[in-house]
Amino acid sequence: MDLLLALLSALLVLLGGVSVDASIHTYDLEPFKEVGNAFLLSGGSEGIVASVRSSYIKFDNVTFWRSKEAAEQHSSMEHSTGLIQAIIFEAADRDNIGGSAYGGQRSICCTPDLAKLEGCKQGEVIRRPSSVDLNWPVVLSTHFSANDLFANLDPQQVHISKTGMYNLFFISCDPKLRGLMMSGKTIWKNPGGYLPGRMAPLMTFYVFMSLAYLLLSVIWFVQYIRFWRDILTIQNWITLVIALGLFEMTLWYFEYLNFNSTGVRPVGITTWVVTVGAIRKTISSLLILSISMGYGVVRPTLGGLKSKVLLLGVTYFLASELLDIAENVGTINDISGKARLFLVLPDAFLHAFLILWIFTSLSRTLEKLQTRRSSVKLDIYRKFTNSLAVAVIASVSWIGYEVYFKATDPFSERWQSAWIITAFWHILAFSLLAVICYLWAPSQSSQRYAYSGEAADDDDEEAQSLNKSSPDGDVGLVKLDKDRNLDPTTAFSLEDEAEEDKQE
Repeated sequence: MDLLLALLSALLVLLGGVSVDASIHTYDLEPFKEVGNAFLLSGGSEGIVASVRSSYIKFDNVTFWRSKEAAEQHSSMEHSTGLIQAIIFEAADRDNIGGSAYGGQRSICCTPDLAKLEGCKQGEVIRRPSSVDLNWPVVLSTHFSANDLFANLDPQQVHISKTGMYNLFFISCDPKLRGLMMSGKTIWKNPGGYLPGRMAPLMTFYVFMSLAYLLLSVIWFVQYIRFWRDILTIQNWITLVIALGLFEMTLWYFEYLNFNSTGVRPVGITTWVVTVGAIRKTISSLLILSISMGYGVVRPTLGGLKSKVLLLGVTYFLASELLDIAENVGTINDISGKARLFLVLPDAFLHAFLILWIFTSLSRTLEKLQTRRSSVKLDIYRKFTNSLAVAVIASVSWIGYEVYFKATDPFSERWQSAWIITAFWHILAFSLLAVICYLWAPSQSSQRYAYSGEAADDDDEEAQSLNKSSPDGDVGLVKLDKDRNLDPTTAFSLEDEAEEDKQE
């Protein structure tokens, strides 16, 4: 990839966080950056669906500001000074911006030598017509008048007649305009509204996810109310996760609906939606971990592990919240910023640690159930383990696909299918929740899984093994002593009844 494209891509990513409210990109005295032999400012990048009448990029009150020193450098005799150009091009036509390699790099602006080689006009952006439409890329120009400190770009509307990923750059080739800044806004419109092309399918997706959570909640709450006298603590937490999932999907839909209809994406509303999502993911993860430890089925409490689980929950919430804020709050461009890369690492590390802890705990729980010959509970936990294994394999495979997808599409030209990346994780979370609801559904025998007292001491055993506070021999002696004092008729007599109830 040549240097110019790398520079353009890097700058677009870095400036993807330009002060924006929504698909209405606002610029509040944003500074131009020096890139190669040009001063450049990214105006945005979005996928737009073709529609001559309703798809467009509109310039509104765009004003360029230069320093007093820059104005004084231009001759007062000149009527027009300091050329500034706005360039709109589709990602597929990116090679049509810039000229041949000169001085070891590809130039954005036309130099005296390139004027002879390319036939371009010195002091302007090098632009070659698209093979599909000779009018593209679109170049809009304005000048400073005499020694004025500001210049306005005429309000105009560029209609989009071809579906694609469109980029907007403001460029000045005048070396005297160092320190140039810009204010104003541009309005990007798709046929269906103001949502960027990559986000538009997600609004429909959140409708279906809301309906899916609603159906699950109805089925669950019917059972919950029917057997409310026999509800376990773990089932209360499942209820909370279902409610949070429904609330989150509904909030995302209305957030996108408001964004699409008004063109404004308030930071406060998006932050609130993201926070609900982070809480839902945190409680879901801790629920899976707690179930894996046998909480509510094999042990009545988490005992000495409670503080560690809560610490993991707080850390997980913070990592998830920061990552989601970076991805969603104030985001409208269809190319994500570099800040996300730094936030993905701690989030990925916590996920790996959580998965390791979950399967370690599951192994211990399955071993205990096998030792006690708890056939009903063992069958449930085996199904749960298989479901988790499938979920982990699917997650790892999808992460590999996501890396491949983004690595092979640096300019987001496959933006129309990019929404699937986000949708997959919601579908996976819902599927795993549905499995948990099926395995631990409220029933008249629910309380029979809340054994009498066989696990009151087991939580301390796992806590000791994690803390390594006692020698292995001591733990074995303690366990042996517990087994001697355990009354099998008290601990397991209800389990056979539970199995019979299930068969009935």
